[in-house]
Amino acid sequence: MPPTKLDLTKRTAALLATGAVLAALAGCGADQRSDEALGTKGAREPAKPKAVPGLPGMPPVLDPKDAYAADRPNALAPVAKKFLSRVYVPNTESDTISVIDPKKFKVVKTIKVGDQPQHVVPSWDMKTLWVNNDLGDSLTAIDPVTGKTGRTVDVSDPYNLYFTPNGKYAVVMASMDRELVFRDPKTMNRVKTVPVSCAGVNHADFSMDGRYFIVSCEFSGELLKVDTEKMKIVGQQKLPLKGAMPQDVKMSPDGKKFYIADMMAHGMWVLDGKKFTTPKLLRTGKGCHGLYVSRDSKEMYISNRGEGSISVFDFPKNKLTKKWKLPQGGSPDMGGVSADGNTLWLSGRYDDEVYAIDTRTGVQLARIPVGSGPHGLAVYPQPGRYSLGHTGIFR
Repeated sequence: MPPTKLDLTKRTAALLATGAVLAALAGCGADQRSDEALGTKGAREPAKPKAVPGLPGMPPVLDPKDAYAADRPNALAPVAKKFLSRVYVPNTESDTISVIDPKKFKVVKTIKVGDQPQHVVPSWDMKTLWVNNDLGDSLTAIDPVTGKTGRTVDVSDPYNLYFTPNGKYAVVMASMDRELVFRDPKTMNRVKTVPVSCAGVNHADFSMDGRYFIVSCEFSGELLKVDTEKMKIVGQQKLPLKGAMPQDVKMSPDGKKFYIADMMAHGMWVLDGKKFTTPKLLRTGKGCHGLYVSRDSKEMYISNRGEGSISVFDFPKNKLTKKWKLPQGGSPDMGGVSADGNTLWLSGRYDDEVYAIDTRTGVQLARIPVGSGPHGLAVYPQPGRYSLGHTGIFR
């Protein structure tokens, strides 16, 4: 029997359906061959940056090529958004804190604290500012929300104060006691004491992964390398210059180098932290003292206390590119960068004043009279997720 019109219609529909399936399969094959030819098979998503294996409990590194990626202009943590915008200046000879309103360039409050306050240090969780009363053997807490003082805790010889990257310990730089003291970051109770053979432990910075930190010994011209988790000194070396006097320490954004300011070498030592080999000296200016990274991680501001100037080091170019001289001179010491990155604040150690410098032009914006012997001032708040201590090392 010849096929009916209905049979022919069904047969045609079946053939069309089969052709569509074959075409689809052919297309899939073409896509697969194309993926294989281009080397993109199974790689539709862009590769994620390789994580940096850090100290247990440490917040993950945001960018393995930039330790300061969390410190971008005005990138304040939620907790920091309610803090007063202030500059806290410890006056070592007046035993006071001068509190500056950075918008008015004016001291708005003076706080009496213990004997010889050296630095004002943000806690790891950023909720407390600790005044290091060195000769007073105590720490005084300041609430950054109100600007008022809180409790004072007995702590022997707190010349400077740091926090491990996982927030587990506070580390007191007990300079005259010749100790690194690991303490509970809340109660400040002593957990472990690490005696040191060098003289004048005072400044430090942590590696990218937080597993070790480099410490300067000012009075014996030495450097230490300390295992963070083991709380143990794993390296010690004498700087290759008679009379060397190292102070501030700062890690490069990529984590490959450490820079150590040296007041008597008139420059900064450039150290391979991982290898801990003999560092090289880069001269910056007389009395090189403080080191501060810009908000874009491209530059570092270097205070030259002995000549009243600030040198600017370019990280990508690996060289000094600018030098700003303070009008009428001065003694720029320790400080920090404003939250927006536009102002560098430095204490004038021997001139009883504070300097505000425009980081875009190098122009001095203000010279503000404060108490006697201003030292490690803290600009607060600053961007970042947590504090490693000193006058504000944030990551």
